[in-house]
Amino acid sequence: MRRQVRLSTSKGVPRLSDSILSRRHVLKAGGAFAVLGLAGCSTTAMPIRRPVEVAPVELASAASEMYAARPDELFPLPAVPYQKIPARFRRQWVDNPTGERPGTLVVDTTNHFLYLTYEGGKAMRYGVGLGRAGFEWAGRGVIQYKRKWPRWTPPDEMVARQPKLEPYSIANGGMDAGLRNPLGARALYIFKDGEDTLYRIHGSPEWWTIGKSVSSGCVRMVNQDVVDLYDRVPNRTAIVVIGQAAV
Repeated sequence: MRRQVRLSTSKGVPRLSDSILSRRHVLKAGGAFAVLGLAGCSTTAMPIRRPVEVAPVELASAASEMYAARPDELFPLPAVPYQKIPARFRRQWVDNPTGERPGTLVVDTTNHFLYLTYEGGKAMRYGVGLGRAGFEWAGRGVIQYKRKWPRWTPPDEMVARQPKLEPYSIANGGMDAGLRNPLGARALYIFKDGEDTLYRIHGSPEWWTIGKSVSSGCVRMVNQDVVDLYDRVPNRTAIVVIGQAAV
């Protein structure tokens, strides 16, 4: 029996579980949607094929809504100047190039993309920024749990390198949630074989780092995008992180 996959969805987004998207539905939907830690693991080899993009006109018309201000958040999110983010890194429906089954998260560190796979050979793709730690773990795991507006507790190794972070150390309870918190509006915590990899997918107010490799962090997303992703995936969602050496 074919496994049924149910994915939670954001408000206003059609539920895609238990059915296969028709081409007409996908084209219509395409116009309406467009971490910090240190760890190591083996690399998973998996070629990534070039995806089919959503039409730029449709993408632009949706982006103004996707990246609008979110005054309903615990800490109201300002609008993101999406016009300054390359179109390929904005949230959008694409053909699934990963070969993974529906309901799987795939982080392609070479191309700075994160995919959530759906039925019908489609995927929601997000642009991501990657820090040094973002290249240090690759493999298969699960999203063990998620947090809204999480606290940030930099590892002791990081505090040792950057003494100015001592007020936010584990011993001192970390940094309070808020717009300046490096984990942003949401964080998804990746475990492997029951152990914390210290690898996170998280929000960031630094939208200009999306699609780039920066000095710190694991997998960072525009806050509006990580809120969208958080609402789509349940705990225990399978995730595959593809290292640069694999592509």
